[in-house]
Amino acid sequence: MFDERLLANFQIALEAVIANKLRSLLTALGIIFGVGAVIAMLAIGNGAQQEILEQIRLVGVNNIVIEPVFEQVEQTLDAQGDLEAERGKFSPGLKLSDVDAISEMIPGVKNISPEIILETHLVKSGIRRSAKLVGITPAYFEVLDFHLREGKMFSQNNMINGDPVCIIGRSVQTKFFSKESPIGKKIKSGSQWLEVIGVMEERLISEQSISKLGIRDFNMDVYVPIQSMLIRFKNRDLVTGYSIMNEDSENVLTKNYHQIDKIVVQVEESESLNPTAEVIAKLLERRHNMVVDFEITIPELLLKQQQRTQNIFNLVLGAIAGISLLVGGIGIMNIMLASVMERIKEIGLRLSLGAKKSDIVNQFLFEAVMISISGGIIGVALGIFLAYLVSNLGDFPTIVTIPSIILSFGVAATVGLVFGIAPARKAASQDPITSLRYE
Repeated sequence: MFDERLLANFQIALEAVIANKLRSLLTALGIIFGVGAVIAMLAIGNGAQQEILEQIRLVGVNNIVIEPVFEQVEQTLDAQGDLEAERGKFSPGLKLSDVDAISEMIPGVKNISPEIILETHLVKSGIRRSAKLVGITPAYFEVLDFHLREGKMFSQNNMINGDPVCIIGRSVQTKFFSKESPIGKKIKSGSQWLEVIGVMEERLISEQSISKLGIRDFNMDVYVPIQSMLIRFKNRDLVTGYSIMNEDSENVLTKNYHQIDKIVVQVEESESLNPTAEVIAKLLERRHNMVVDFEITIPELLLKQQQRTQNIFNLVLGAIAGISLLVGGIGIMNIMLASVMERIKEIGLRLSLGAKKSDIVNQFLFEAVMISISGGIIGVALGIFLAYLVSNLGDFPTIVTIPSIILSFGVAATVGLVFGIAPARKAASQDPITSLRYE
């Protein structure tokens, strides 16, 4: 009996909603836009979160990056108007000895990875392609969480002897070794033939990550032992301070005298990133004769700051979406109150025929919930469409998740239930005799 009464009340409510389609749709607009905004906001937030996590993975966890800055030389004019370079303090630049000093003297250092990067051309079987030759140590792969797809890592003998061996990126393999295994084969870089001993796993990097982080496409890199780079390709440490100071005046400001192009220091704990960076800066200043010709950055902290900014943005969007849902709920309540006044005779007739007050409450609650749920369904579709639109037109990653849909839909149903209570109670409180006489 109880179920039959509920079903009858549900059918009456459904008929009332269908009979007033346009009014029901207009009533649900606030819910539609609110739910759509919530889903789109959560999709944008999830996409941003995923992108930041991917960027942190690309730059490595707990890493401090040290890069060279070319020393600026101040010049004056002599009596004849000729340029005279000020012979200031000479800095040896970033060197492998700096790597050893940091490793030995700075506590809490987990790994340290120097890099020497050289623009080169790869040649094999009549194919020539530009690429980057990167001199590294095995610590490079651990610091940046890189893994081999096949082959082996550089051995200790490779590192000490500067052997002509290399590990290639996945795109290099696809370009030059598409029909054969590259392991044991040779590829020419510049004037040197290198034996391929390993292939890197592919790293998927978006254009946004490349531009934001200033990183390169690792898949087109060729990695060699750092000693191989110094012995067989280029060692800028052989350039003396005297030769730099006597370079042509137009080139002296841009001359790269640093032996290595980057040092990545990985520390044990995130909390020690800033203190360690400060100590490294003081150590390098002393080693470089108080010349600050290097720059220290902590990519993870910069990305976390970006993440905090994104979280604030998400909160603002969430507040706007919440206000929209609140307005939608108030709209439902107002329309339902108006509906009660329009249907007083109907309410009086039902009560006089034996309907209970709970039946009237259930009828109007069902109407409010149906309107909000219908709006929620349309809002979910709108939110998914908006997320897709942002992703494609704005070139911004968005991720729509099942929990966000369930959350939005649940909030919509709750709004209908909460804001439908007052009109339902008002309808049930009507006096049957007075209602039948109402004009």
